[in-house]
Amino acid sequence: MGSLGPLEIGLIILAILLLFGYKKLPDASRSLGRSLRIFKGEMKGMKDDDARESVRTRDAAQTTPVRAELVTPTPAPTPTPTPIPTADSDLTARLHEEARIAEAHAAELRARAEQSRAADGTR
Repeated sequence: MGSLGPLEIGLIILAILLLFGYKKLPDASRSLGRSLRIFKGEMKGMKDDDARESVRTRDAAQTTPVRAELVTPTPAPTPTPTPIPTADSDLTARLHEEARIAEAHAAELRARAEQSRAADGTR
C-alpha cells in the first residue's frame, strides 16, 4: 500500500500536465532544478560555517586566557528630574527613578568597557 503503482504515477503526470501545460513544463523543471541547486549550496554553506565556527570556538577556548579585574566604577552625577504634577505623579516619579537607574547602569557599563579597552591596549 505504501508504493505508487503505474496508474497512480500516470494520474500524477496527467495532473501536472493539466496544471502547467506541455509548453511550460520545461521552464518549470528548469526552475525547480535551479532552486534545488541553490538550496543544496546553501545547506553545504551552512554546514561549512558550523564546522568553521566550532573549530574557531574550540581553538579560542583552548588558547585564550580569561583575565578578570574587579573595578569599582564611580557613577557620574545625574541630575534629579523634577516631577511633573499630574494625576499620575506617583507613576511618573517611579518611571523617572527607573530611567535614572538605567542611565547610571549604562554609564557604569561604558566605564567598564573603556577600562577593559585601555587595559588590552586596543584603543
